[in-house]
Amino acid sequence: MAPRTDASAPGGVQSIARAFYLLELITAAGGELAISELADRSGLPLPTIHRIIRTLITSGYVIQQPSRRYALGPRLIGLGETASRMLGAWVRPRLTDLVEAVGETANMAILDGDKAVYIAQVPSRHSMRMFTEVGRRVDLHCTGVGKALLAQLPPATALEIVRQTGMPARTERSITDPDELMEALARVRECGYVIDDGEQEIGVRCVAVPVPGAPSLTTISVSGPETRLTPEVVESVVPHLLEAAAGLDRHFTQSGTR
Repeated sequence: MAPRTDASAPGGVQSIARAFYLLELITAAGGELAISELADRSGLPLPTIHRIIRTLITSGYVIQQPSRRYALGPRLIGLGETASRMLGAWVRPRLTDLVEAVGETANMAILDGDKAVYIAQVPSRHSMRMFTEVGRRVDLHCTGVGKALLAQLPPATALEIVRQTGMPARTERSITDPDELMEALARVRECGYVIDDGEQEIGVRCVAVPVPGAPSLTTISVSGPETRLTPEVVESVVPHLLEAAAGLDRHFTQSGTR
């Protein structure tokens, strides 16, 4: 993650850009960081971080834990929920196109602390289909959307998150070893997609890709019964997913939300 933290863009305000950058760093770390970690990851001077964090605490966007670590504050909840609904409403037509192309359920999820949260879904027209309630939060280590989100983080940050949350086995196929997961995430970065092969729910297969240009860490996926979403079918689905992600990337770039 390397957003702008200066004011060189037209109308840019350096302190605002830096405040958002610190919030993004806290989010990427799973929701909380120590002041020394913020300094290491941001490269900003400690006095600058202290000044910005004090302002964010006063506004309710950051809280200080008893451990003296800084965490995301409650004022962000309403902003996040509204933004998620708006993004979900905009993206549903794109997911509909994806469903028509591949025949299975299409989803969008974002990183929310140490979980993936679904913000949009368009179900397949099959009578037997996958359904995930919008707003549902799922583990990162054993879902396609979760692994696609983790793959967009620096490896050390991804490892820190799963070590903090643990890696419970949701099925006998779930990855429960951090080193094995790190190897899987490296493959995602190389090939551009990831598969959940019954790791969250037996009989269900999901393929997901990152949406790199989104304003927050985002992924789209296609899921279905493994009897229909076979490895051969997955190969044909991946290009459609990558094309959809590229279209979303272009939209975010053109709209200035990247």
